[in-house]
Amino acid sequence: MTDPAPLAVELRGITKRFPGVVANRDIELRVRRGEVHAIVGENGAGKSTLMKTLYGMHRPDEGQILLDGREVSFKSPGDAIAAGIGMVHQHFMLADNLTVLENVVLGAERSHGIGAGARRRISEISEAYALGLDPDDLVEDLGVGDRQRVEIAKVLYRGATTLILDEPTAVLVPQEVDELFGNLAELKREGLTVIFISHKLDEVRKVADAITVIRRGTTVGTADPATTTAKQLAELMVGAELPTPQTRASTVRDTPVLELLGVTVASPGGRPAVDDVTLTVREGEVVGIAGVEGNGQAELVDAVMGLRPLAAGTIRLGGEDVTAWTTRRRREGGVGFIPEDRHRQGMLLDAPLWENRILGHQTRPPAASRRGRGLFIDRKAARADTARIMSEYDVRAPGPDTPAVALSGGNQQKLIVGREMSAHPRVLIAAHPTRGVDVGAQSVIWELLKDARAEGMGIVLISADLDELIGLSDTLHVMLRGAVVATLDPAQVTPEQLGGHMTGAVAGTGAR
Repeated sequence: MTDPAPLAVELRGITKRFPGVVANRDIELRVRRGEVHAIVGENGAGKSTLMKTLYGMHRPDEGQILLDGREVSFKSPGDAIAAGIGMVHQHFMLADNLTVLENVVLGAERSHGIGAGARRRISEISEAYALGLDPDDLVEDLGVGDRQRVEIAKVLYRGATTLILDEPTAVLVPQEVDELFGNLAELKREGLTVIFISHKLDEVRKVADAITVIRRGTTVGTADPATTTAKQLAELMVGAELPTPQTRASTVRDTPVLELLGVTVASPGGRPAVDDVTLTVREGEVVGIAGVEGNGQAELVDAVMGLRPLAAGTIRLGGEDVTAWTTRRRREGGVGFIPEDRHRQGMLLDAPLWENRILGHQTRPPAASRRGRGLFIDRKAARADTARIMSEYDVRAPGPDTPAVALSGGNQQKLIVGREMSAHPRVLIAAHPTRGVDVGAQSVIWELLKDARAEGMGIVLISADLDELIGLSDTLHVMLRGAVVATLDPAQVTPEQLGGHMTGAVAGTGAR
């Protein structure tokens, strides 16, 4: 019997420490050449740190990294790229105003130039791996799935033979997920290796050849996707069963808390970013908004929050016209906000948690205190309330003075949710509230939204997780090219049918 070929990637005893935290402890990982190897675990389990170590962004304090049986030491991502490691990050790193060719070539001009040679190589990559890319397409004209394929092309262009994909399906509809899995099959056929990080356990079982589970910074086991259920994987990850987004009995009341009447938002391209949208959110109602990213959901959220002016239409909060109100006044009037991008819109990463607790709420307790005629920040009260949120919402960090950047994505998200819920808003705008969080944090956030709904809060839910939308929503709208094109009954629609409406494959509107 011949010895098996060397492993594509082997990590032996990897340990990485940060001040006060051991992020990885004695990690073991073995990935064979030509397989899709999934890594699953809670937020804060150490997956991102481990991948950053493999990609040269961190240097391990202990342990060895071996590629094809040969030990390597990376001082930078450039070293990892030169050794054949490529990484596609969860948040795409593309320039919208450049073409596919320009995005792929940027930073790698020496490989094949910037002209005919580069064009030829991109076309070869696109054809070999069924990426379906046109080098001359503007990235701003591409859908989310196509953008992801551009990111994959970027790392292949640089000679990657092992690809790290971080949450690659987080923003894809089911049809796009199927296309991505088809692309991964092509990569495998060509002998490439894929390390696939995901929280979606059913997808992991569908696409992976092998699974490694990480919990609290160390490996706790491996699993065969052919014989391991999602329930068993969840128990390995968090010691609990998979959560479900399904809501309890209807809590919808008659009183509207938010009304949009003919809301239109202009865009530089000519076609409105939001086109004549009318909808109502009542007390105790979750109104879901589905749509492939880039179809007006983000602009609609900005309009509701007062971050974009209306070209036409009216916004009413509790029956009062707030169209001309500032963002601060809307917040003080009872609008809560969980932003789509927590790093760009929801947090100051270098600031301590107590400062992040009061963002957007500086004029109200516990942040505000009055001395004489001025308004001051009550730091003691803010710290105390941050500690309360950390306890009640299971935000895992040493204390209120911990910088936000030191927290995992799931813990950052739980802090934001706790901050917004603590203000007891009349209506909550929740944009992708569980994006990039593990099943444990996801369960916590779902239960918080369900409880808020039961207490009479109106919720606008924007999400790329179709099971989440269908499970939590009382009413479900679909946006396409800025307009509401369908209103569906969540109790009757499947994720596949919803995806069809989102991509325009299904004509007409559904049940109202």
